[in-house]
Amino acid sequence: MRIRRVVTTRAGGRSAAPYDSFNLGDHVGDDPAAVAANRNRLADELGLAPSRVVWMEQVHGRTVTVVDGPLDGPAEATDALVATVPGLAVVALVADCVPVLLADAEAGVVAAVHAGRVGARVGVLTAAVTAMREAGADPSRMEALLGPSVCGDCYEVPAVMRADVEARLPGSACQTRTGGPGLDLRAGLWRQLADAGVGRIGVDPRCTVEDRTLFSHRRDGTTGRLAAITWCEVGDR
Repeated sequence: MRIRRVVTTRAGGRSAAPYDSFNLGDHVGDDPAAVAANRNRLADELGLAPSRVVWMEQVHGRTVTVVDGPLDGPAEATDALVATVPGLAVVALVADCVPVLLADAEAGVVAAVHAGRVGARVGVLTAAVTAMREAGADPSRMEALLGPSVCGDCYEVPAVMRADVEARLPGSACQTRTGGPGLDLRAGLWRQLADAGVGRIGVDPRCTVEDRTLFSHRRDGTTGRLAAITWCEVGDR
C-alpha cells in the first residue's frame, strides 16, 4: 500500500490572530467555526471525507487507541491513534511537542503519536509500536517520521527535570544554545525507535520555536496547533 504523510503549517486558514491562520486545534480558544472550516479544508486537500480524518482528545499520557473506521467525535483521552484500514487518516496536533508518524505499508497499519515531554517520558511511542505489532505490523518494516518540534537548543528545563526525562528516555538530555540544561525529545525518541527495531527513521529538522511558519506554545503562549497526518491510500492512486 502507498503511505501518505502530511504536516501542516500556519498558512492558508480561516482563524484570526493569535491563531492565524490554519489552526486545527479545537481546544485552544479559537472560534469553533474557523476551526471547523480549517478541518474541512484539510480533509478536502487530502482528498478524504471529513469523517475519514480521526482526531484525538490529547492528554499527555500513553494511551493508544486502535481505530478501524470513523468515530463520532475525537478519540477520548488518548495520545496515539493506530489505523488498520485504508483511507482512514489519523492526526496528532502539536505546537512544540513531537508528532510521530509510523507506518508498515505491507501490513497496512499506520499510527499518529503525540509525544510531548510527559508522554515521551512515560512511553507513549513504545506503546504505539506495541499496538501496531499487535495489529500485524513488523517493526523491521516500519517507517517513522519525527515531525517538527521544539529543538534542544531552545528547550531549556530545570536540571532535575532533564535528569528525570533522560533516565526514562535516554538520549534526550542536552544543553541549550545558552548553555543551560535542555531536552532534545526527538533525539531520545529516535533512539527509542531504533532500540525497538524500527527499520527506517526520518526527522523533520524544523524547530517550532525558531520557524514562525509553525505554531509554538513556548514562543507565543496562546496559539494554534499544526497537524501531522498519515494514512494508507485506497487502491493504487
